[in-house]
Amino acid sequence: MNKLIAILALGVCFSNVYAKSQKKKSEEGFVFTTVKENPITSIKDQNQSSTCWSFSTLGFLEAELLRLGKGEFDLSEMFVVHKTMEDRAVNYVRYHGDASFSPGGSFEDIVYCYENYGMVPQEAMPGIMYGDSLPNHNELDAVAEAYVQAIGKGKFKKLSPVWKNGVTTIYDNYLGVCPTEFTYNGKKYTPRTFADEVLGLNMDDYVSLTSYTHHPFYKQFSIEVQDNWRNALSYNLPIDELIAVMDNAINNGYTFAWGADVSEQGFTRDGVAVCPDAEKGAELTGSDKARWLGLSREDKRKELTSKPLPEIEVTQEMRQVAFDNWETTDDHGMVIYGIAKDQNGKEYYMIKNSWGTEGKYKGIWYASKAFAAYKTMNILVHKDAIPADIAKKLGL
Repeated sequence: MNKLIAILALGVCFSNVYAKSQKKKSEEGFVFTTVKENPITSIKDQNQSSTCWSFSTLGFLEAELLRLGKGEFDLSEMFVVHKTMEDRAVNYVRYHGDASFSPGGSFEDIVYCYENYGMVPQEAMPGIMYGDSLPNHNELDAVAEAYVQAIGKGKFKKLSPVWKNGVTTIYDNYLGVCPTEFTYNGKKYTPRTFADEVLGLNMDDYVSLTSYTHHPFYKQFSIEVQDNWRNALSYNLPIDELIAVMDNAINNGYTFAWGADVSEQGFTRDGVAVCPDAEKGAELTGSDKARWLGLSREDKRKELTSKPLPEIEVTQEMRQVAFDNWETTDDHGMVIYGIAKDQNGKEYYMIKNSWGTEGKYKGIWYASKAFAAYKTMNILVHKDAIPADIAKKLGL
């Protein structure tokens, strides 16, 4: 009997030690361990420009080139921006100003540019003509918008044949002239021949996936956000299947471009994106609850994102409500390239951002599965990364 009591006491002791150890782990902030990591190119800095769509999609294509064994490339974001904004200006004027003209964009803009204009390396078009070392488009955006609005909303009976030249000149002055020919590794190329002969990607291999209930699942539709001005189509999946695609992609060596809402309190500016239970304070008692109720909104945000905590249970209905009432907005494009776990075993996606290498994780973010399920707008991924059963439902 004494031996049994001793064993039970020892078990209780170990249990207490383990519980204390787990509590200590959760109190020390986030500690991430990489589970699966696929190759990516270096972190870039979009600085004061609304061009994440170009940085993220080109970052994804650069990762694809690594995956395919084609080598490491640094592609010109501003070549894509220049071409896209010229097209967007024409679209805006064609609608007499009843369309969106802003420096934002979508993954489709890069796909369209690749197919119609080709691509150039960063060295052929750095895209900064105004003395800065990083993009700063504050003045450019103001000038371009004023010019395009003057044309699109002007009271003209007929437009001159040269108004488009004004748009081109504005972007030429700030970003540089888009090269028609350049030398790369000792050989001359055009943007078209560089894309076809050197990069050799097939844009038909890449598909956009999303998850909303106001359109049928397993069909395509155009996501109703202003920056999807080309009306690109996305395949619609239930959220659990979209997450299954994301997991399958990473686990099989693929990366993907990720469009998401980063205006949420849970998307910190120091490398973590989570969906903490905001009602946590209601479960506290006594002095802890009094303290919680007395915290400011910002202090509550900091506390809820300072360490691993229980997260909300995300449903398909929640996603839809958040999209319909403008809580989920088309904010930011990034690249997801890996999976990590925190000290409690919870999985997170590893994200390449385009905000430079400052911060705790040197430009990398960790987004919980809950955050991804709730706030993913869409992804651009190689169709071979989609599990066979899901691809069959989509007719791919």
